[in-house]
Amino acid sequence: MTVSFIRSEDFPAFLAALIEVRPVYGPVAKRSRFAFERLEAPDELRLDYDVTILPPKKLFFPPEQDLVHFDESGYRSALAPAKKILFGVHFYDVKAIDQTDLLFSERNYDVNYMANRQATTIIASNIQTVSPRAFFASVGADVQPQGHDAFLTQIADGYVFEARTDHGKALLPFGEFRPATDEQVAEAAQVNAAALQQCPEKLDHDTAAIAAKVRAAFGDEELWSSLAADCFSCGTCNTVCPTCYCFDVQDTWNVDQTSGRRTRYWDGCLTEDFAKCSLGEGACENFREKRGSRFRHRIMRKATYLNEKLGGPACVGCGRCSAGCTADIADPARVINQIMAS
Repeated sequence: MTVSFIRSEDFPAFLAALIEVRPVYGPVAKRSRFAFERLEAPDELRLDYDVTILPPKKLFFPPEQDLVHFDESGYRSALAPAKKILFGVHFYDVKAIDQTDLLFSERNYDVNYMANRQATTIIASNIQTVSPRAFFASVGADVQPQGHDAFLTQIADGYVFEARTDHGKALLPFGEFRPATDEQVAEAAQVNAAALQQCPEKLDHDTAAIAAKVRAAFGDEELWSSLAADCFSCGTCNTVCPTCYCFDVQDTWNVDQTSGRRTRYWDGCLTEDFAKCSLGEGACENFREKRGSRFRHRIMRKATYLNEKLGGPACVGCGRCSAGCTADIADPARVINQIMAS
């Protein structure tokens, strides 16, 4: 790993140089919120953001993604990956990207995700502002982020830039970097450690204890019905989650009835139709018809089902679901702590 330093006054020129040679995406202001968007100028980048509306997975796995275009002559892949830089990703979102990388690369390799993912250089950054519903310090604390090419930390007079891969090192010639001093490296470590102490929410038990007790609560129908009593089944918690990856695939025919496209869309297990299956002749079966069973499935997926495969929970503590839930019932920390206290 190469650790460098760039002064605050030199940073805009570094970012401008990157924007000149490659599309750069980073957090920008959207009224009172933030979103990952393509940068047109260095001053658009807001590294002081708390959390974005949607996670950065949207750049590799868009909410709507054409897979195939077809007509009477045959079909063609719609995949067109382009090299880009994703700038300013918080460590919890890097952990979520790590999980999706694993799940989309094992067994049935998802070329539509992986091609976009492999074309992207990821520059993570320190958390300057903590989201009011975050609990990233206490969930999966023993799982470290891996899938980033460099890590940027703002310190008193500039930025410490830790290049972790060759892709990260390749960005150094675009800025006025110099080797970081031991004091600067130590200051960066203190800055990142301090952010972990600022989470407003906290899980009260470790990963193994949570996984065991949440799984044991599976058959408590009264508990899950109570937790989901106010659920609108809107799926917002799924939509904003950085570790959810379910999708629906639909074919759309053009008016000529010979051409069209196959598209996949984000889907979510909290919506009423997610578990509805056709039985033919207009009949169907919904194997998670009740709100309680859908709510239970989400918590089980986050806290226990995938732990062995992922090496930790399928939740990174970003707080997006908690903030996005109209009924304010989706907060995993609150739900899990209630189960653990019972």
